[in-house]
Amino acid sequence: MEFLGFTLDVATLTDSALSVLFKITLAIFIFVVGRWLAKKLVTFANTIMVRSHLETTAANFLSRLLYGILLVVVTLAALSKVGVQTTSVVAILGGAAVAIGLALKDQLSNFAAGIMIVTFRPFVRGDYVQISSYTGTVTEITLVNTHLTTINNHDIIIPNSDITTSAITNYTALPNRRVDITVGIGYDADIKTAKNLMLDLARNNPMAFSEPEPVIRVTNLGDNSVDLTLNVWTTNDDWWSMQCDLLEQFKYALDDNKIDIPFPQRSVHVKGLDDMINQMNESQKLPMKKEK
Repeated sequence: MEFLGFTLDVATLTDSALSVLFKITLAIFIFVVGRWLAKKLVTFANTIMVRSHLETTAANFLSRLLYGILLVVVTLAALSKVGVQTTSVVAILGGAAVAIGLALKDQLSNFAAGIMIVTFRPFVRGDYVQISSYTGTVTEITLVNTHLTTINNHDIIIPNSDITTSAITNYTALPNRRVDITVGIGYDADIKTAKNLMLDLARNNPMAFSEPEPVIRVTNLGDNSVDLTLNVWTTNDDWWSMQCDLLEQFKYALDDNKIDIPFPQRSVHVKGLDDMINQMNESQKLPMKKEK
């Protein structure tokens, strides 16, 4: 068969067309079936992670990452069936990954830190923590940053990379917490009376634990006062309320028993002040001269 001066072999064209059609059909079949299997595998993996009590954020991320990797593998397998050189595609993807990594190195650092946070879980949502100089309740943990809400309702957003390089104090990780209250009394006050007053109030507080029992000690002989420190245990939920209640009750009880809480005092010594006073006294004793 001739077409525009060219001789065409119909049988060869038919065989080539059928071969290409078969390869395309096979590639589509591999992609569809592979994607279906990838979804099933990701669903199964996500179920396993949830049952192992992995953080929801980490489980979702790992599921998406696994699905993305499987989808790339399936796509490369499908492309290879239609004659595409997958080696060059992999090289292009690798170069793109390096370029993206260099452009987003800070975000990737936060991202890696987020993986560590949701994996090792130094804190979870609802914990009251101190991170560096920031204190608040953890309201959200993402793979890039963490949100804290302060007691005056400020939202603090901390990059995860800063969290993994800082000391973290988790105040609510344990169920119970100790209240430490220091009160300074005057040197003329009766220490035993003040200690008994504070101990009785702590023992009778309904939020205080009887075991371990409250303890009060003299912790410092200061410039202006004798410092008494009370240690009493309670639950994390009652910590703030009991501390405020005891502080108020201590003030009333000490006032009722005439035990003062002294203000800071300073003694000032002026060199030569006595000589100046004597000179002034001598000058006042001198007789006044009459004017002519």
